Amino acid sequence: MHQPLTLPPGRDIRLADFDPDFHEDIDRADAEAETKRHSDALDELAYRLYAESRRAVVVVLQGIDTSGKDGTIRMLAGGISPQCLDVRSFKAPSALELAHDFLWRIHAAVPAHGRIGIFNRSHYEDVIVVRVRQLVSRSVWEPRYDQINAFEKLLGDGGLTFVKCFLHISKREQRERLEERLRDPRKQWKLGPDDLADRTRWDDFQEAYDDALTKCNTHHAPWHIVPADKKWYRNLVVARILRQTLAGLDPRFPAFDSSLLTKLD
Repeated sequence: MHQPLTLPPGRDIRLADFDPDFHEDIDRADAEAETKRHSDALDELAYRLYAESRRAVVVVLQGIDTSGKDGTIRMLAGGISPQCLDVRSFKAPSALELAHDFLWRIHAAVPAHGRIGIFNRSHYEDVIVVRVRQLVSRSVWEPRYDQINAFEKLLGDGGLTFVKCFLHISKREQRERLEERLRDPRKQWKLGPDDLADRTRWDDFQEAYDDALTKCNTHHAPWHIVPADKKWYRNLVVARILRQTLAGLDPRFPAFDSSLLTKLD
């Protein structure tokens, strides 16, 4: 059984066409073992990228509340050396950030050459949340699709590779996770009034994501739709995607100056 992770640019992406509980008939134990193998390989690839220091990668994690962004970050960060990794979380913009264009804070967080960045939410909040909550008018958020595409192309031309992952969960699964947070004192702090209010806007969020995924699915920065009802399968898919991306970049250690060998006492 197969479910595509990506669709060609120009095709409409509708989340309703993707099964959030898809897991290719693999069981949890096998999935976790494969994820561990990818994680081990990622550490070596990340180290080579760091040594090469000519290109960078940013993993963009988007998804509705409880889709598993934090858990995905823990999985990736558990296998990659901190010297190679940056993690940034984009919450409601500060007064300083609001005094600039919407991409200003994103550009400032882009990882330096040689590093992997992970974005917990991103510039896509400015065509999703602001649209659904009606924080700005349509005349403001609608042109942002083209601005985002141009921005990602600019960064790509400068050596940045985007790995954009939409963590796709079902409404049923979200309810179960919200209920778990309500019961668990260690997770209650994650819930606020907006989180519960946003659940009543489920269909609006799905429509907003459909548009963002369709309009910003480009050859230079494609979207990956990650089934995320099963956390262990979500982790496997993201680890696979990142490993394949880094392997495709094939980072190399800098050439060694053999004359240094003669300078040792």
